[in-house]
Amino acid sequence: MTKKIIITVCLSVLLLGGTLLWNYLFGSYSDGYRVGVPAKLSKKGFVFKTWEGSINVGGAQGTTGVPTVWDFSVKDDGVVNQINKAIDDNKRVKLYYYEKYTNFFWQGETKYFVFKVEEILK
Repeated sequence: MTKKIIITVCLSVLLLGGTLLWNYLFGSYSDGYRVGVPAKLSKKGFVFKTWEGSINVGGAQGTTGVPTVWDFSVKDDGVVNQINKAIDDNKRVKLYYYEKYTNFFWQGETKYFVFKVEEILK
């Protein structure tokens, strides 16, 4: 009887730990969008090349009047092409993203991953 309980508890702990680890590695913490003009997009990395970008979302930080810049990572080449086009045309875009709990070196430099781009029409 005791052996059965120990096995059940161990399996339950492993299952719970595996579920939490899976969610931590592949789940997202939040999602949303940012609007602004993309400032840069570059492929970075020594071994693992990832697309890293920044967007000027406007506003000011403190009293310096420096524009607020938001950094992000991109995994999809189609999204990369859309962002590059927006940079070339100096267009305002809405970048949809999800935020991971943490980033791993092979995924990108930030916890924010852009998955969709929408051009803002005036």
